[in-house]
Amino acid sequence: MKLLLQSIRQTILWSIVTGLIYEAVITVIAQVAFPHQANGSLVIREGKIIGSQLLAQQFTGSNYFWPRPSACAYGTGPAGIVASSGSNLGPTSGALQTNVQNNISAFVGGNNLPTNTVVPADMVYASASGLDPHISPESAGLQVARVAAARGLKEDSVKDLVRQYTQPPQWGFLGQSRVNVLMLNSALDELSTMAKKAMVKENP
Repeated sequence: MKLLLQSIRQTILWSIVTGLIYEAVITVIAQVAFPHQANGSLVIREGKIIGSQLLAQQFTGSNYFWPRPSACAYGTGPAGIVASSGSNLGPTSGALQTNVQNNISAFVGGNNLPTNTVVPADMVYASASGLDPHISPESAGLQVARVAAARGLKEDSVKDLVRQYTQPPQWGFLGQSRVNVLMLNSALDELSTMAKKAMVKENP
């Protein structure tokens, strides 16, 4: 009975310490030191939440940069279910080979590129999570002409925007340079709005 009571007391004590106190302390520290990250790295435009910097979302229009493929439909499952997964297809899978060829054809055709264009791997293969928010600068660069034409912008202006939103490897040596698609597309919308306003002023 004595051991049983000790076990119960220990369970209650450590449940309070690790389940309540620890989480409360970490939450307070995170909210004070990293409020943006702690609240989901949300992207807000005109007072509305348009997404998170951490999660990819689908952009299909010719006037937007496209994200990398997703095997889980970018986590938009039925009835509000958010799934995160890869395809789990092995390197010898016929389905994987078909997906790769389809992704290459869609990217080359959608961007009016020469048929012999070497498409970067991130636009061919889905990420392990299906929610990777980044693409390579090379992938963004191949989409510049399409996006600029669709929006009536100069290609140089869109190229400058891609360079502006290209992030270097973390701490200078971890990973590779990358572009956050949501942030780039959000900035692209702002650039288009500014261009339209400027045009109205020039031609009232």
